[in-house]
Parts: sequence; structure tokens; C-alpha cells
Amino acid sequence: MNVAIVGLGLIGGSLAKTFSAHGHRVYGMDKNPQTMEQALQDGAVADVLDDVRMAHCDLVLICLYPQKTVDYILEKQQVFAGDTVVLDVCGVKEFVCREIEPVAAERGFTFVGAHPMAGRELSGYRASMDNLFHYASMILTPSANTDSNIINKLANLFYSLEFRKVVVATPQRHDEIIAITSQLAHIVSNCYVKSPTAQDFGGFSAGSFKDLTRVAKLNEEMWTDLFSKNRPNLLRELDIFLENLQRYRDALAQEDDTELCALLRQGREIKEALRP
Repeated sequence: MNVAIVGLGLIGGSLAKTFSAHGHRVYGMDKNPQTMEQALQDGAVADVLDDVRMAHCDLVLICLYPQKTVDYILEKQQVFAGDTVVLDVCGVKEFVCREIEPVAAERGFTFVGAHPMAGRELSGYRASMDNLFHYASMILTPSANTDSNIINKLANLFYSLEFRKVVVATPQRHDEIIAITSQLAHIVSNCYVKSPTAQDFGGFSAGSFKDLTRVAKLNEEMWTDLFSKNRPNLLRELDIFLENLQRYRDALAQEDDTELCALLRQGREIKEALRP
């Protein structure tokens, strides 16, 4: 399969390495010349992507920020062939799908929203790995008019790349869930490290601190774009979180150990009941 990948950061670079490792021919492009040079040296990409090569690719993966993804697809809409499948892999789906699905229908190419559920606290091509998606989930958000055969082929493709699970959802459902499973977690982590006490903790930290602060080291420009494109869902989850957090504070302030114990028990029981 001929695969085009636009944007060779953590996700795009890892996809390029994964596809190449499984025998696909990958053409890539990145705005950073040093990244392109390194990707070519690594064998992550076979050659530099241009419009001619993109027109002959079976699959095009856009690995950019949400707004830049939309801008790029609109700019290149005349390049995509009728049998080309275009995927975006950014972390919000409703915004991108709403903007691109009508264009794809008019131009005759297939567009499917996608989101590989894997990442690291590092960013950029240097952080990319050929096994980043090993046993990860891939979320697909096709439109109601997408050919089911294409979705089945995509699912089989991602399973062949060693993804553990392929989930099909609406863009709306994706964004509702991702607000709690990813976006809120990044806000909490990023906020948590702002305590003055956290600046001088030498010798006092263990697994809990490491786990809760891991994703505080984020790409602020990318996450601002992701948060702003999913504002209503994220605000809802923030409100729920703050309401629950206030209950813990109230129990502590009022010296109500019975209520505090009940809150902790409730959280433990919910965690134990969660599906992996």
C-alpha cells in the first residue's frame, strides 16, 4: 500500500515507522527540513511527499493540529483521487468532520475521522516509535454515508499494524468521551504541578506523584487547539470534577471523617468497576 503522511511529529512519525515496518511504502512531509532528513535516514519514509505522489496514494494520513488539518485538506482537496481514503488523526473529531465531510462528498474522495489512542509525554519526531501503537485502540468516526467496506478494510489494516482494538463511534460521542479520558486528565496534571510545594519535594515523591504529573509536560499550542475545539464537553467535565473536588474539601474542612471515608470508598468502588 502507498501511504502519505502529512506531519511527522510524535504521532505522524510513529505512524510512518509503523507502516514502513509492516512493508508499506510511505511518503512523508514535514515543515521542518531536519525532521524530513532524519525520517529519510531512518527509513521511516521512502521519499518526500508531493502532490503527484499524494494523488497516487491509497491512504493519506493528516497528522496536524485540528485547525491546520482542516486548512490543509481544504487546500489539497483537488489533489485527492476518487479512490483515496483520507484520515485525520487529531484528538477532536466533531470539528474536523463537520468541516471536511461535505468537501469530501463534493470532491468524491473518502474522509474518515480517526484517533489512535496512544501517546507520550514527549513530542516531535525524535520521540516517535515504531511500536507506539502496539496494543493501542484506534477510534474511527465515519459519516453515516461512509461505505462499510471501507471501514472494514481500515479496521483490518490497523489490526495488521498490531492495534489491539478498533472502535467505531460518531464524532460527537468521541468528543464527549475524550473530554474525560484525555483532556481533563491533562488539565488536572498541568494544574497539579503549580502548587508551590511541588517545586521542592526532593526525596518525597513516589509512584503517585509520577503518575499524576506525567502529562503535565505537554505541547501547549496543540492542547489549546484541542481544548478550544471541544469546549462544551470539556467544560461539562470540569464542572463535574470541581463539584466532586469541593465535596472532598468540605469534608476535610468540616472535620467530617465519616463523609471523607464515604467519598474515598465511592471512588475506590467506581475504579474497581471500570472496564480496562
